[in-house]
Amino acid sequence: MKNRRIWTTLILMVTLLLGACSSEEGKTVNIKDEKTEQSEKVVIENEGFVNEYEEAPKRAVSLNQHVTEIMLALGLEDSMVGTAYLDDKIYEPLQEAYDKVPVIAEQYPSKEQIISVEADFLYGGWSSAFNEKNIATREELKDLGINSYLQSSSVNIAPTLEEIYTDIRNIAKIFRIEDRGEALIDKMNQEIEGITSKLPEVKEPLDVLVFDSGEKEVFTAAQNFMNTLVTMAGGHNVFGDVEGNWATVSKEDAVERQPEVIVVIDYDSTTADQKIEFLKSDPALSQTPAVQNEKFVILPLSAASEGVCVAEAIEILAKGFYPDAY
Repeated sequence: MKNRRIWTTLILMVTLLLGACSSEEGKTVNIKDEKTEQSEKVVIENEGFVNEYEEAPKRAVSLNQHVTEIMLALGLEDSMVGTAYLDDKIYEPLQEAYDKVPVIAEQYPSKEQIISVEADFLYGGWSSAFNEKNIATREELKDLGINSYLQSSSVNIAPTLEEIYTDIRNIAKIFRIEDRGEALIDKMNQEIEGITSKLPEVKEPLDVLVFDSGEKEVFTAAQNFMNTLVTMAGGHNVFGDVEGNWATVSKEDAVERQPEVIVVIDYDSTTADQKIEFLKSDPALSQTPAVQNEKFVILPLSAASEGVCVAEAIEILAKGFYPDAY
């Protein structure tokens, strides 16, 4: 009887030990699975270029304001070693985060500056960021061990809001913060809905001319994102039928289309007020209903770009188009 008790006790102890080992093995497998998931290689196809990311970039540089603001809105300032090319004031809610990141160039940095900060990732808002004149080509950057991403919604013709969201999702995937990307998109959608829901019902949207610049001719928005913003704000871009993102048109053509509102893009050394004074004094453009009724809306270039300020841009436009509704 005594021997049977001893054997029973031993069998029970062995069973418990095996169960514990089995449990520990399960935990070990789960931990390995988590590590594998975190270190899984990310492959991004972007504008005919393929980059592979074994891990999230740690020393990123943003090269244009609207993509800088996307990174900051995603909470990536601690992964950034530099920013460049500010068009105007940074989006106010992002100012504190922006102040934590060094500004390494007023416009595009040189290749030497990029190398000196040991960048491992460059995020360009415009195609001009990646060529031999400005910094380097994407192929050359890759040879230097520097990955790159070009904002697709900023180079595609007739970009949509969903294309901006695709860019945001790609950046979030590269940095392994997909949840933050979706949260940002949800926030943008809610803000946009809050603005557009107040738009009045109209039989015909207002005819709108986007004035970027020009004295002899008019440089205007055709089918770029400004066209989308004007439409979402209840307007009709009078040159939205022209192919391409931007277009240079004659003053006579601009007058013929009789814009009721002129959206003045504010950036660079020529101020919006100076542009408005030009429109008022020009013999041809001063004959448009917009100028004669002084219906001008000033929109910062950063808000007009394919970034996180979509709701702000729509609000500026909508209030200018339909002030009584707001």
